[in-house]
Amino acid sequence: MIGGVQASHIYIYRTNSPSSPPPSSPAKMLFAVSFLLLCTGISAFGDLQCTLIPGKLKQIDAGAGEVFGVNSNDDIYQWVDDHWKNIPGKLIHVSVGPAGIWGVNRDNIIYKIQDNKWMSVVGLLKQIDAGGDKFLGGVNKQDNIYCLRQSCTVSGSPAVTWTPLEGALKYYSCGPLGCWGVNSADNIYFRHNVNPTTCQGTQWQLIEGALEMIEVGTDGSVYGVNSAGNVYRRDGISARNPIGTSWTQLQLSFTFKHATYDNGYLWLITPTDNIVRCSFNT
Repeated sequence: MIGGVQASHIYIYRTNSPSSPPPSSPAKMLFAVSFLLLCTGISAFGDLQCTLIPGKLKQIDAGAGEVFGVNSNDDIYQWVDDHWKNIPGKLIHVSVGPAGIWGVNRDNIIYKIQDNKWMSVVGLLKQIDAGGDKFLGGVNKQDNIYCLRQSCTVSGSPAVTWTPLEGALKYYSCGPLGCWGVNSADNIYFRHNVNPTTCQGTQWQLIEGALEMIEVGTDGSVYGVNSAGNVYRRDGISARNPIGTSWTQLQLSFTFKHATYDNGYLWLITPTDNIVRCSFNT
């Protein structure tokens, strides 16, 4: 028993190694052994079955049935048929969702996939999110917040008009029921009444807790990671109550720096860029 809750084991499996990005075998073996030893945890909503995915990524995003990520060399990868496929280009952050496939590079230049190739778009951002209902959100290096309405995301034109939002955030992510963000003090905020035409919404609501990053899934699920590397899920989210009711910590007994969820899978990145994919057994 852990904290009055029956502990349940988290099982780790390997997948076949892809051709790219090739991980270090000793590092992968060490991580797998460490995971098997450490990953005994609990879940309020059933056992969590996790798979160590070959490769190394510093950031990952899952949305609209697709998964993209970037590694420490800024190389871009897409998860296709159970392996990583290299995508030409260099990005520090990539996002995929109903608004398409977008990313930003080390110079904060914004790109989107248009006609199967990267096209630069007006503006500068350090983090971008394509999870809104065909609208975009993001923040720049000064933590200023911006969104891009649907008419701009689907136009195919590099000349777009970004809409500023009041406040300051270091990370901003949107879904079908609203947008979530965290500021430099790790405070969590929810943006009400966002939609494809008025992507800026109407007001901020402070949410209890503290997170370093937060991601909203295509289905509205919300996950985040705090400064200690613990992973949290927001419970009780619905159309009537888009802010949910409480946070549940996933007791993985291992730390992570990034989380994203889509299509039944929670994707996690460790501090050493290892990739883990988990599913919830019900």
